[in-house]
Order: sequence, then C-alpha cells, then structure tokens
Amino acid sequence: MAMVLREAEEDNEGWDWEFSETVTVGEGPAGIATAGCLNRLNIANIVLERDDCNASFFRKRAHDNLKLHFDKKFCSLPHYPIPASLPNFITRVQFLRYIESYVAYFNVNIKYNRTVDSAILYERSDKWRVVAKDTSSGTYETYVSDFLVVATGENSEGYIPEIEGLEKYEGVYIHSSKYLNGRDTYGKNVLVVGSGNSGMDIANDLSNCGAYTSIVVRSPMHFFSKETMYAGMSMLKHFEVKTVDKFMVLMSKLMYGNMSKYGLIRPKEGPFAMKIKNGTTPIIDMGCVKKIKNRQVKVVPAILNIEEAKTVQFTNGQRAQFDMIIFATGYRTNVLTWLKRLN
Repeated sequence: MAMVLREAEEDNEGWDWEFSETVTVGEGPAGIATAGCLNRLNIANIVLERDDCNASFFRKRAHDNLKLHFDKKFCSLPHYPIPASLPNFITRVQFLRYIESYVAYFNVNIKYNRTVDSAILYERSDKWRVVAKDTSSGTYETYVSDFLVVATGENSEGYIPEIEGLEKYEGVYIHSSKYLNGRDTYGKNVLVVGSGNSGMDIANDLSNCGAYTSIVVRSPMHFFSKETMYAGMSMLKHFEVKTVDKFMVLMSKLMYGNMSKYGLIRPKEGPFAMKIKNGTTPIIDMGCVKKIKNRQVKVVPAILNIEEAKTVQFTNGQRAQFDMIIFATGYRTNVLTWLKRLN
C-alpha cells in the first residue's frame, strides 16, 4: 500500500487521500446494492456520488407520474426485498423511500458532490487511485483502493441528436430528463422524439394532460402489458428463450391486435432474444399503445429537418407545427473520460 500512497502523493501533492478496500463510483440502485452487499460481508468501501442525493435519476430526471415497469420482485435490491405491503408495481416515490430504507439498513457510506476526475490502475502495485472533486468546496480528494466498481449506469449525460434547423426552432425543446409533467401543455402540439419506454411514458402522460401528442417511431418494436412482461420474465426460469418469446408475441397480438396500421410494427425476432443479442428493451405499455390505437397519440416517422419557426418536416414529406419537442433519445456514458489505465 505504501507504494500507491507515494504515487498518489507525488501526482497530487497537497491533496487529501483516503484508503478503502473498494471504491464504488455512482450511487444509483446498482451502486447502493454493491455497497450493501460489501457491508454485509464487512468489506470496507466508499461510494462516490457526483450529485447531492442518492438515486438522483429517480429524484431529478424522472417524471412525476413514473411507475416502475417491472414487478417489485424484479426491482428489489439484494438481501432486502421491497415490502409486501406495497403494490406489485410501485411508484417513483415509493421506490425512493425503499432506497432510503436500504441505505439506512446497510449503513451505506456515501460521499456526495464528488465528481470523479480520474481513476487509474497502477500495475506496479495493483491498486486504484481515484481522484475526485468535491464540488461543494472545490477541493480535490484522492482515494486508493484494491478494487474499483463503476456503477454510473448508462444514464449519465442526456443526448439530443443533431437535427438540421434545430438551432432556429422557435418552440421549446428539452431532453426527457428535464420533463417533470405535462401540466403546462394542455391544448398544445407536442412532439416526442424517441419511442423507448421513456418516450412512450411521456407521450402517455402528455396525452393525459390534454396535449395534442405525436411520437416519432423509427424502428419495429415489441410492446406488452406489464402483466404479460411479468409472466414472461417468470417463465424464463423454466423455459427456453424461444418458447417464452412465442408466448409473449402471442399475448401481445391477442391484447393489441395488428398495430401496423397505427405505425407500430413488431420485429421478426423475439423480445428476449433481442434483449440478449443487442440490449433492446421491449416496451412495457403503461397506456400509450392503447392511446395510439385510439388515435389519441399519433405516430410519425423520423424528423428530416426543422424548416422554420415551429414547422417540422418528416422523412415521409409531411409537415406539422409543434409548440414543444421532447427528446427521449437516451443518454451517453462519460466513463471513458475518467477511467484510465497506467502501465
């Protein structure tokens, strides 16, 4: 350990350093669960979180009416199940209260407002040196550890694609991480770009709030009720993926029928096979698919460009005006900007 401490002192003279067996970066559910398991085994660890709270995605970047898409048995963290008194599909607030209880129960050691500047593995000593900035004070800290856990997830930086003419759009546009609710959208034309679960949920919420809602759908997708998804995930313990996929597609067809005339086309490959192959997650319908079928939410193709003012042109040549555009176009990880290896 002495060699690593000398290395840390030489590279960051005058900075504080601290040793722990494990340093975990990120305090979402995965980071919290990691710390809980380590504490259960009496393994010293520290969690570094860049925000000022735990589970910041659910606190700050998820809309007010969010419900978890999976049954609580699939959302529970290790060694501490979500209480039986809660419903099977819990709300965002209920999940956050559960997270708080988990942190307290396992006495998770969290250092908030820590933005990691670099994490370097020194091969001579086989130790990690993690440099983090305490954004509340502006000072830098060095942590030395045997192990490093990266639990920052994929939801780091909101991504908005480059669209010709977006810079001159006269309406309001935001990333989905900034969307809280649709209370101010009543009677307005709103376009949601991105048809993953976040986009579909937001489109559903906008429609419930009285907005004239359209959603960009560019690719085929699987869509299921939350009950069908629960059944399928449970069946995977006992049946092959291809068998469960056939069941899932059959149930979707029985429930929703042929949705191609509404703009939703099912892929040829099964939902769980796609998840395994390329990470594509099926849509768990919280109401939007039914709204699309009832023409309450309109499906449109990809955006070609924004022509002027609030006019959007689509790849099929059609044009429409929108007061607001919400980009549910995913996130980009920033891990590779600070995770390094020193030979």
